Amino acid sequence: MRQNQFPEAYANLFTPDFESIEPAGAPFPIAIGVAGLKPRIDMTHARLKSFVSGYYGDPIVAGDYFSLAMGFEAVTVDDEQVKFDEICVYEVKDGRIIREQFFYTPGAPWI
Repeated sequence: MRQNQFPEAYANLFTPDFESIEPAGAPFPIAIGVAGLKPRIDMTHARLKSFVSGYYGDPIVAGDYFSLAMGFEAVTVDDEQVKFDEICVYEVKDGRIIREQFFYTPGAPWI
């Protein structure tokens, strides 16, 4: 993920039917598999003009779970600079991610 190789990460690290959970109030709170992520990705790309910077924290592992902080700064299509931070929790079974859940405060106008 740190190399922004999201298609490769989803193909190699996730099960085909993984569950992706956003906070209540997010436009697309639950998605199943990569195809289910498409509306989220399309919406984000439609609202952001460019990415300024981003980061991924080091993972913290506990049993079948790991978590990390992640975030970015970007410029919206309205030329507003925005900052976004979240905590990501992943559940692993048989060596592949079966669930990802994101924790952040929804409601930013570009989300």
